[in-house]
Amino acid sequence: MTNLLGFLGVLMLAYLVPGPDFLVIVRAGARNTALGRAAAWGAQSGLCVHMCAAALGLSVIAARSAYAFTVIKLAGAAYLVFLGVRALLAARSGAAPARPHRTPGREHPGTFRSSFMEGFLTNVLNPKAALFFLSVLPQFVTGTDGSATGQIFLLGAVDIAVGLAYWFALVTFAARLRPLLTDIAKRRIWDRVSGSLLIGVGVGIAATD
Repeated sequence: MTNLLGFLGVLMLAYLVPGPDFLVIVRAGARNTALGRAAAWGAQSGLCVHMCAAALGLSVIAARSAYAFTVIKLAGAAYLVFLGVRALLAARSGAAPARPHRTPGREHPGTFRSSFMEGFLTNVLNPKAALFFLSVLPQFVTGTDGSATGQIFLLGAVDIAVGLAYWFALVTFAARLRPLLTDIAKRRIWDRVSGSLLIGVGVGIAATD
């Protein structure tokens, strides 16, 4: 119980510090609540990949290989820069934000899928997420080697559930920005700011050792 409470405290601090997934989910949520939730599901699905890798020991291999870690880091940075450039191009063209074509009870699958994949790739290619499951989470694992894998999955599941609740709350807050984005001038400012932040985070990740 003590370890779980400590782990929850660390989780809350980690989620309260904005990262690439924060920017991607807020951008999607400001366009459409369903798209924001899709991005949130994608981001947490990306964490599932890191959780499984940590439980199976693959993260240890990646962390000990400077080449593998660099490839992951640069791929993640490049993807964030790509998203940022796309936002800046949207601001320049003044194109209206993409809206799903609705049928009763359904979202347009391509739009939902693209938002999900943006969240998914952002976290799969985020080296900090991999390091969290490699270096931070194991500190809260106790017991023998035989139970370590189960505890990693348990703590990882807690991480994913807490994060999903946090992202859904954030998407609800981001919906308040939606009325502002109906104005072309304000939407361009939003795209410039969010696009510049994405590019800045991507460059920052690439520049770190």
